[in-house]
Formats: sequence, structure tokens, C-alpha cells
Amino acid sequence: MITIETGMNGALIEATMSGKIVSADYKGALEPAIEAALSEHDSIRMLVVAGEDFEGYDLGAAWADTKLGLSHWRGFDRIAVVTDIGWMRTSVRLASPVLPCPVQVFPLAEVQQARLWLRESLGAIHIVDLGGPCVEVRLLGDIDPDAYRQAEGDLDARIRERDGFRLLLDLTEFTGWQGISALAAHFSLVREHASLPDRVAVIGNKAWQHMAQRFMGQFLKAESRFFDEADAAQAKEWLTSP
Repeated sequence: MITIETGMNGALIEATMSGKIVSADYKGALEPAIEAALSEHDSIRMLVVAGEDFEGYDLGAAWADTKLGLSHWRGFDRIAVVTDIGWMRTSVRLASPVLPCPVQVFPLAEVQQARLWLRESLGAIHIVDLGGPCVEVRLLGDIDPDAYRQAEGDLDARIRERDGFRLLLDLTEFTGWQGISALAAHFSLVREHASLPDRVAVIGNKAWQHMAQRFMGQFLKAESRFFDEADAAQAKEWLTSP
């Protein structure tokens, strides 16, 4: 059986699984809940709870689960799976790197932490006007696709407001991307704006960030330089210099 509860004005689905799950459970409970939520929201978040009384899926349910995931591949913004069942925890962790959204596994004792994780903001993109042609873009935490969608309009508006464009990219508090779709959103934003700046300063504190700046420099028309976190002031001076 699958028991459904909703939250966040319908954008969050909590699915509690018990007993042996069959295809009718998907068709009668989970699938209608997901479709109803997606009719009101561009993307949704889901909490899946499988307790000690969960006995697994039959073949029909396994196929229904696969079809449901494929048909709504881009519809999930974040998924939390709460269970103490070893095979289920392992399966979710193995699958999570190829899923298009962030996925986390929690033990049953941490179901409230799972709910908090689903509701909190994982990361953010802050855009700051530095004056003249200079704009600072600061990546914070683990970035999800929504952060890029929200940032793109702000960045475009700021570029239109000025004569010329120079970019300060601050990666000192950036920890990564939440899923493949976030990484795709990152490259899409870079590709669409790569020809616009004439100078790019990258501030970071990790070796891979320096390597990324060098790699990025091969594709940019702009002059680019990497600065260590301690040299942030020099980065701004170089960016604003004639």
C-alpha cells in the first residue's frame, strides 16, 4: 500500500510504503498524486518512506515505478528516501548520480531531517553590481536548477543596464551541483553568455577551480585570470583597471 500526503501547497508529496507494493498502488495512489501536483507546479519534491513493514515490489510494481520515473523525468526537483532497508538504501545511492535531481537517503530515525532538507534552500546564486561594467556572480553551496533559472534573468537585466561587461566569479563558497540537471543549467548559462564579457576574474580556494578557469579560458573571448581567496581585493582591482 502507498499512503499519500501533500505539503508546500501541493508541491511536496510524501509517499509512505507498506506491505508488498503492486502496480495498482502506483496507478491508484502515487501516479495520480504526481500528475495532480505537476498540473499546478513546474517541478515537485517527494519524500518516500519505507519502514520495517515494507516488503518490496512485485514485478508489476517495479515496471510501474520505472515507467512513472521515465514519464516524469524532468518533473522532480528533489527526492528524499527514508528507510533502514539495506538493499533499498544501496539501490538509491547507486542510481542517484544519474538522476536529474538531487537525491538523499536518510535512516528512519531522521525523517524530520529529510523533511527539512526537502524544504530548505540548498544553494544560491548572488549577483552584485560592482559599478561600471563590472558584475559579481557568487555561487553558494550546492546549486540546483532553480537557482540558475532565477539568476539568469537578473544577470541579463544587469548586463543590459551597462556599457560593456566584466565578470567577477566567486567560487569560494561553492560546493557543487545538485544533480545532472543543475550541471546542464550551469553549462547552458555559460554557453549563452560566454561571448559577452571582455574580462573575467575567478576567485576560488580549490585546485579544481583553478583548473576550471584555465579550461574555461580556452573557450572565452575574454581575458581571464584566477585569484586565490586571499587575493579577492586584487581580483577586483584587476577587473576594474583600464
